[in-house]
Amino acid sequence: MIAAVLGVAAIAAPIVVAPAASAHGWITSPPSRQDNCATGATSFDCGGVKYEPQSVEAPKGSMQCSGGSGFSILDDNSKPWPRKSVGSSVTFQWKLTAAHNTSTWEYFVDGKLHQTFSQGGAQPPSNISHTLTNLPSGNHTILARWNVSNTVNAFYNCVDLTVNGGGTTGGTTGGTTGGTTGGTTGGTTGGTTGGTGVCTAPAWAAGSVYTGGNRVSYNNKTYEAKWWNTGENPGTSGQWGAWKDLGAC
Repeated sequence: MIAAVLGVAAIAAPIVVAPAASAHGWITSPPSRQDNCATGATSFDCGGVKYEPQSVEAPKGSMQCSGGSGFSILDDNSKPWPRKSVGSSVTFQWKLTAAHNTSTWEYFVDGKLHQTFSQGGAQPPSNISHTLTNLPSGNHTILARWNVSNTVNAFYNCVDLTVNGGGTTGGTTGGTTGGTTGGTTGGTTGGTTGGTGVCTAPAWAAGSVYTGGNRVSYNNKTYEAKWWNTGENPGTSGQWGAWKDLGAC
């Protein structure tokens, strides 16, 4: 009889399921598609993502704005997504609600990898930002992938921009240069060392990440990156270094 009662109790006992991990993070400046949904900046109904912009999570490797998650509205390029006007360098500001251990942050311009920032498996700060440089002029969609190091998943954001050239467009933590003293056009002080104002490539910045084909100006010369690098001074790179000397501006 006791065994029977225990058996019934076991059947009736609720099954305890481990709670899902809390999520997680999104780009707030320039506003991502899910941020525009959350703030009511869109002229259409975004559905559930407006309530949880931080939750656009899916397996790594997707090139979709939704990552292949349930928020498929983010993949609809026919929608009139708000578009932010920026310069050729832009600081992307993240808001993290859970700082997951992170391998890399990847940024794609119209489907092509533009810059990567390594986190080395560490936990990022809750207000982390990255500055993208050498963005091409025109209308573009930037796909950002936040790759978590200890799970199979990543977080996805798409940001719609109109790039007009010029200096750095800052996020909430600010940019790096800007305006008439530098950037891509150079003002009265010109590119990096100036005087003539003829350097058209943005000034090299020690803290920025560059990929093959990126061009910068340094000491009134133009250099082109041969491969991914950061912190490698173009002026001291040499023949076998990461930078190709393209000559005077």
